[in-house]
Amino acid sequence: MNSNSKNNLPRERIISRGAEALTDAELIAVVLRTGNGKCSVVDFAEQLLKQFGGLRGLLNAGEEQLMLINGLGTAKVAALQSTRALGTRYLRAACERRDIFNSSASVRPYLQSQLCARYQEIFAVLLLDSQNRLIQYRELFFGTIDSACIHPREVLRCVIEHNAGAVIFAHNHPSGMAEPSQDDIDVTLKLKRLLSEIGVRVLDHIIVGSKEITSFADRGLL
Repeated sequence: MNSNSKNNLPRERIISRGAEALTDAELIAVVLRTGNGKCSVVDFAEQLLKQFGGLRGLLNAGEEQLMLINGLGTAKVAALQSTRALGTRYLRAACERRDIFNSSASVRPYLQSQLCARYQEIFAVLLLDSQNRLIQYRELFFGTIDSACIHPREVLRCVIEHNAGAVIFAHNHPSGMAEPSQDDIDVTLKLKRLLSEIGVRVLDHIIVGSKEITSFADRGLL
């Protein structure tokens, strides 16, 4: 198979058989369109996936990191970053259209798409209506999450502003582990008590690690 045939094959297969029939490397090849001048686009995509530890590592890589790779110019880097952004927005749109926030399993893909690749701790809140449908996702606090940096008044103001009937708190652990600390537990219970006074339910607090997720509700911590 010559280089041009190998370049065109993924695009032909995605039209004839659908995207699910393609490997990760072939899907990346469709995004990149051309190789690096030394190998086919599929081979180049396979090299990138290996170098970045898989699909998530590649799509989560920053612009500066990608631009160091021979064969990845501005156009290819922009295409890769657009692919990740589209995936995140697709999950967000899907979640916003359905009443799915009634378990840790239902909210997991959404929160992983928002928080998994972030390099600092972020405390966020999913503001829900009385039917547990998403009103808005808000990132409120940044940095190490402890009782000193979470301002209950800001959380309360946000909840009242959006007339939320329930909330799900979430934050990430960039270290990768999703185990709750005592500070995590204390802050959550404090916020739960505060919101209960205005009739707002705290359904869960989700911790997002690099490969796992922990639900306070599933652990019986609420």
